[in-house]
Amino acid sequence: MVCPETSSDEPLTPAGRLFLQPETDVVIHCIIRGKNPADMDAIKSAIKSSLMVQHPRFCSLLVRDKNGFEHWRKTPIDIDQHVIVVNNRLDKSGNFIDETQGSTTNEEDDEAAVNQYVADLSVSSPLSTDKPLWELHVLPAHKCAIFRIHHSLGDGISLMSMLMANCRRTDDAEALPKMVPDKKTVIKGEKGRDWFWLVGVLWWFLKIVVFTLLFSVEFVLRSLLVSDEKTAITGGDGVELWPRKLATAKFLLDDMKLVKRAVPDTTINDVLLGMVSSGFSRYLDHRTPNALHEGLRITGVAMVNIRPQPGLQDLSKLMKSNTKARWGNKFGVILIPVYYHKGGNDPLEYLKRAKATVDKKKHSLEAYFSYKIGDLVMSLLGPKVAL
Repeated sequence: MVCPETSSDEPLTPAGRLFLQPETDVVIHCIIRGKNPADMDAIKSAIKSSLMVQHPRFCSLLVRDKNGFEHWRKTPIDIDQHVIVVNNRLDKSGNFIDETQGSTTNEEDDEAAVNQYVADLSVSSPLSTDKPLWELHVLPAHKCAIFRIHHSLGDGISLMSMLMANCRRTDDAEALPKMVPDKKTVIKGEKGRDWFWLVGVLWWFLKIVVFTLLFSVEFVLRSLLVSDEKTAITGGDGVELWPRKLATAKFLLDDMKLVKRAVPDTTINDVLLGMVSSGFSRYLDHRTPNALHEGLRITGVAMVNIRPQPGLQDLSKLMKSNTKARWGNKFGVILIPVYYHKGGNDPLEYLKRAKATVDKKKHSLEAYFSYKIGDLVMSLLGPKVAL
């Protein structure tokens, strides 16, 4: 939508502009499952009175001025344009089922049908710029709803904090869900602050400097010059237009904690990275046995919240423009190397390697560097150069 700029328009941030380019048009899909069929009148009423539609990003149109620069412009909200109801039941291929012929489905079939519906949405239904960039698809027959929110509206921390602020506890309909408490650093007293303590601080600082330099140089080189070798999981030309399939994998948290305890000082994120590394190696062994060399690198990308406060935020703080925890896309990226190893290795070796990698990343400022360099390139040179 191309319109003349007005005094009330708010320009997009560089990160927001990047997410709106055709090559990086990113839409977040969030599936919410329920126990009971959806009450559409109650859902629409709840949305109308929610904090979400009062937020400037959720009630603004994306417009472009005569020079092609994007802006947010306030507009009235028509809930019926944003809430889309799919009354028919879907099969595992995403096709409508003729209810008159009768059909039996189980939880796995429901999950597969919803996954296919989301996969189809991700390639065939971009969000229209004729309305604010969000939708809610309700599938009453499958007892679920799908939020579609454009990434230019905010990052995961912003959007999850918004979702939590609109939810209530089952045991108290007026109470907000409990947030995970932030970990507070315990500062020791003067006792024990001797030369060993000072040496430890200097060593900690030196590691930050060294790892930041190493990973920042690597980030630039891999962004401009160096690429991974092609494997069976490498996408080809036009991969963004290929048919997609959304698959769901379930892991018990207790099982992950059991694995976590097998290697001292590991985290759940370490376990997840170890699982990904092991899974890729097994998959490549199956698809291309004896075709890859030991230690082949596959580079992944992880998003890191760079706000001073970790975890979900209080929505009131996110809404204040003068706070460091403000709303928006406030994250950097870090490169996560995943290495191929031939079958027969101890599965815990993948976890140990993952922990070693993540520990080094935690001692660097790579995420802050990537955010700043991306912001600078977008501001000075524009999205075509940034991409």
